[in-house]
Amino acid sequence: MYKVMKSFICRGCSNPVSSTGHTIVDICASANLELVDKFCYLHDTLSVDGDADAAMEARICTVQAVGTRERLYSSCVRSRILHGSETCPVRKENEVALQRTEMRMVRWMCNVKVKDRVPSKELRERLGIDDIILILQQNRWRWYGHVLQKEDTDWVKKCMEYEVEGSRPRGNP
Repeated sequence: MYKVMKSFICRGCSNPVSSTGHTIVDICASANLELVDKFCYLHDTLSVDGDADAAMEARICTVQAVGTRERLYSSCVRSRILHGSETCPVRKENEVALQRTEMRMVRWMCNVKVKDRVPSKELRERLGIDDIILILQQNRWRWYGHVLQKEDTDWVKKCMEYEVEGSRPRGNP
């Protein structure tokens, strides 16, 4: 006899199987199944009603779970912000803008306001993420290492060693 346990909890979600009664359905001679109101299947919650309320609640809970926001930030947002930054010249104003943007998102993820006066370093430690300028520098060093490994005939390496002849004229370009 096969039976779904009431205390079953999927590894991917925090919603247990719930049932209002103990209705057993006989599907064959040696197997019975318990009817439930909702259950988790492939990290999605299915309900008897067929509506999406339970599924939306489960998705919201998983996004608000510890670590999910941080992983989404690191994999999606930060990678989008830093895309192609290995080769772009970054001025101090750009670095300040990147740090402000990052800290705005970090405060939102930690549910902390600027008025709370929590140091940025503490918030980053809470989330387990590094400063965006440090990541930018690491990406630039990694790219520079790749360029140094290229052959001397490669055009990228030639551009690094290229010297412009003559002098620049006086005044604005």
